[in-house]
Order: sequence, then structure tokens, then C-alpha cells
Amino acid sequence: MNESTNDPTPDAVQAMHRSILTLDTHVDIPWPDRGDFATGADSRCVDLPKLREGGMGAACLVAYVGQGALGDAGHAAASAKALAMLEVINSAGEVPGVRVCDSADALMAAHRAGEIAIIPAVENGYTIGQDIGLLARFRARGVRYMTLTHNGHNVLADSARPMTHLGDEAEPHGGLSALGRAAVVEMNRLGMLVDVSHTSRRTMMQAVERSRAPGFASHSCVRALCDHPRNLDDGQLDALRDCGGVIHITAMDAFLCPRDVRQTHRVGVADFVDHIDYAVKRIGIAHVGISSDFDGGGGIDGWANAAQAPNLTAELMRRGYDATQIAALWGGNFVRILRHAEDVAAQTPPAPAR
Repeated sequence: MNESTNDPTPDAVQAMHRSILTLDTHVDIPWPDRGDFATGADSRCVDLPKLREGGMGAACLVAYVGQGALGDAGHAAASAKALAMLEVINSAGEVPGVRVCDSADALMAAHRAGEIAIIPAVENGYTIGQDIGLLARFRARGVRYMTLTHNGHNVLADSARPMTHLGDEAEPHGGLSALGRAAVVEMNRLGMLVDVSHTSRRTMMQAVERSRAPGFASHSCVRALCDHPRNLDDGQLDALRDCGGVIHITAMDAFLCPRDVRQTHRVGVADFVDHIDYAVKRIGIAHVGISSDFDGGGGIDGWANAAQAPNLTAELMRRGYDATQIAALWGGNFVRILRHAEDVAAQTPPAPAR
């Protein structure tokens, strides 16, 4: 994208920012819950007051469960935690001006009504253990995507970051396991997006090939700009484009700039938009989006919490992105793949009775 020599005025930034659907696709919720989402807390990057101050229209709130020991006990604990976190996420809908949305239509209706939309999600397929039936229970609680792995392998798939303290081998499944392949099919049936952030390259490529709905990286960056195992290389970016998917660039400093750069440079919104620029030039504006990973380690200079979101819009305007392009990046592309996943689910026969 060509850089503009003119800085947008604050009024122009606010007018642009508040005229579009601004949607952050990956926000962790603090746990244990302290009941301070509605009232706000200095310790949180995302809460209702900060979302309103930052002109944010929507956020995917994520039930995140870190990788633990495999086996019945570990799986049961992970499932119980995820379900408890989803109950808290859904309780946000009891707050005036907030709507929990489980469809693209509901999301857009909330936006038109001036309400903040919350979309539930789950991070880490560890949360279903070996019980694919839990995916339907997640979907019944509004979940629109699940990340196949986190840091460390699980029974579904290999992670981009094996954990030695868990005894992980390099790639025990060679990508997706048989259960992981079945999980992708079931997620398609339910209308859940398959999130490939955190997965190994083989897992990611196999998942987007197997999925009939677009692949989706909810919080990842570009490996050509920062050689980190969590980032996606050019071949992976191309695979997302080819399946109609989206990479959502995320505000994690370690994914945005190499260590030597971070030692002498405060990672900020310009570095973030560098990754957007690269991805847009590589795979097109329709396949790039925005996420923060707030309250999960995300936060950079100029975008340290939800209240500072207009700073990102200002940088996009400074680079020469127009209103249509900024709207696509901030939310339009995610809404498109949500609808595609819903269409796939509508065309899929019901699962056979168990």
C-alpha cells in the first residue's frame, strides 16, 4: 500500500473508525473471572469501558485453556474449564448495550443497533479431549471457532511449538491425527471456523485442505518479516488465500519484530501495519484481518488496550488504505468467512445418531 504524506486529522480518524464494524478476532478473558468486564479494571486490556472508548464494535472473547497432560484427567479438567469460561463469556450478554452473537446476521444486527457484539470462541483443541461431541456443546454456547492447538501437541494435532516439559516429540501426528481430521469435518458441520494459529505447518496445511469452509488464523503474523515458529510463511499465506481464508495479524511484539530489533526499538502500530502491508501485497486485501491477543500477552506501543484502537485506523489511513479496505481489514473479511462457514453447515447433512 502506498504511504500517504498527509497525517489524517483526529476528527477524520474518529469518523472513519466509528463508521465501520471494528472487530478484534482474538481476546483472552482473565481467569479466574473477577466479574469486572462491565465495570472495567486497570489490569484488563479489554473490558466494556475500554471497548466503548476505543470505538470497538465487536470482539471474539476466547475460552483459553493451556496445554496440559494428555489422558482422561487432564482432558476432563480442560473441558470443564472451557465450559465454565464460556458461561462467563455468555453472561456478557446480560450487560446493557452488549449482545452475544452466534451468527453473522446477529453480529451485523448488533452493529446496526449500536451494541457491542461478543462472539464466543475456544482456544486449544485440548479442551475436547477425545470427545468430538463436545464440539456441539461448544457450538450450542455460541462458539464460532476453535484453535486446533496451543503451545504443545494434543490428541488432535501437532503444535508449532512442542513443549519439552510435556514430553513432546517433534511431530508425533505428522500434522492432524485421525481424530483431528474428524474434528475438522465436525466443525464444518457445525459452522465453526477451523483456527490454525498455533498449529504446526503440516497441521495448518492439512487443515485448510481438508476443511470445506475457509481456513482462519485468528492471531498470527508474517514469517517473512519475523522468523518465529508461530508465524505463517509465504506458502501458508498462499494456502489461506486459495481456500478463501484470512490471516488476522496480531499485536504480539515477539511475532512482529525479531529479538535484535526489539532490543533497540519499541514495537508499535507501524510494525503491526508492516505485517498487514506484506500480507495484503502477497495474498490480497480480502484475506487479511486484525486481532490483538489482548489479555493473552498482546499489546504494543500505541495499541496497548482496546481504548487505543483508533491509533491503528490512523496508521492504516496514513498508509493510504481507503474506507472500503479498512472496513474489510477491521471486520468485513471475518464476517465473510463466518457466513461461508454457515453456508457450509447448512449444506451438510446432520450427524448420524449416536
